[in-house]
Amino acid sequence: MTETLLKTISQKQLPSLSEFFERFGLAFVMVASYFGSGSVFIMSTAGVQFGYALIWLIGIAVLLGIMAQDMSARVGIFGDSLGQFTRRKLGENGATVVLVFVSIGCILWGLELTAAVGLGTQILLESVFGISISWMIIAGFTGILAAGLGVLRYQIIEYLMTTMMLVLFVIFGIVAVASDPNPATVATGVIPDQTFLTPSGMTLAAAILGTTALWPNLFLESLFVEEKGWQEQSDLFNMRLDLAMGYGLGGLASIAIVVATATVLRPAGITELQSFITPGQALTNVLGTWAMLLFLGGTLVAAFNSIIPILWAPAYILHEARGKQIKSSNPSEARQSFRLLFIGLCLLSGLSPLVHLLGGLSVMDMIILFPAWNGVFGLPISATLLFLAVNDSETMHGHENDWRLNAANLVLVVLAIILAVLSAQDVVGAIFGGGL
Repeated sequence: MTETLLKTISQKQLPSLSEFFERFGLAFVMVASYFGSGSVFIMSTAGVQFGYALIWLIGIAVLLGIMAQDMSARVGIFGDSLGQFTRRKLGENGATVVLVFVSIGCILWGLELTAAVGLGTQILLESVFGISISWMIIAGFTGILAAGLGVLRYQIIEYLMTTMMLVLFVIFGIVAVASDPNPATVATGVIPDQTFLTPSGMTLAAAILGTTALWPNLFLESLFVEEKGWQEQSDLFNMRLDLAMGYGLGGLASIAIVVATATVLRPAGITELQSFITPGQALTNVLGTWAMLLFLGGTLVAAFNSIIPILWAPAYILHEARGKQIKSSNPSEARQSFRLLFIGLCLLSGLSPLVHLLGGLSVMDMIILFPAWNGVFGLPISATLLFLAVNDSETMHGHENDWRLNAANLVLVVLAIILAVLSAQDVVGAIFGGGL
């Protein structure tokens, strides 16, 4: 009997993998979508340009991301998805115009991510195997691969992305610890200062916020709550614990990148990253070749990890704008038109070499500027729609935000708008002016 009791307790304390994913896992997909090559490069840039000074901003971005995802989930649990809310309030034409405009940001993100995978793979192949393949060719194949994987069953994709996020956390954590930072110096980064109040600093701040508090996730979370069976008040605990685990892991990985680059690269006199390989080369000089391989490998995993969920968003919301509700949030069971649109977006994202050849933007330009575009345009619009949705009685059925949640929500909206206003001219000018 004692044996049986111990076994029962053990089973309750240590749920199986399948039991874990029945309750949790959605937040890891959401974090995987924001933690791409843009995040890695942006966090690296923050480390070399500002040292540990922007760690506080990462913390705020993560908290805002959790708060926004919590509200998005509640919209889905108690009412409609955010896309359906947008159509109901703005009508088909209004919703189509707004959602097509914000979807441009997803296309830009897709272009940036395939370019990052292409360039990173090219560098890795040349460094390790001496094989030379143009990043442009690899970028095209990356779009094709994402199209194939993105229409698989949701559960399979969730398992893959959770695994990749854990791998990324371990990779960047190892590099950060090996860089041997001074804990007391690192701790100074949790206190805000004014060192980032420059044009380049504001663009970087917009990029950090835009790549962490990711606006496509506001739409996806409200759709995907059904995958977890979250349908009532009692499910809020699991939803919030899921968010804390997923976004906590993503935030720690981001801080690890800042710590590693600030500790190793900045003292070496590197204050600007010219290419993907710059952090790896500097890490090699101090820590050894293994550090470069881990850093580059982690960047590639992060980049590819983001493509699928980011391009899911426009495929879902553009259908919703036209009144064609996706009955299942599982891509493998969704409408054929959804799958065709998603595949088309993935193939379009593989055309990033044309952006380079015709627009004059380097891969590094795309990695910084395209997330910043989303911080300037996509996030303020989506955050405003979310604020309206969680205060709409027709949507929330008595579960609207109270004054405390509204106060926190207004922080997200106001901060997003302020950063957008301050950095819009620099971001748009750089994109259409041939780069940074």
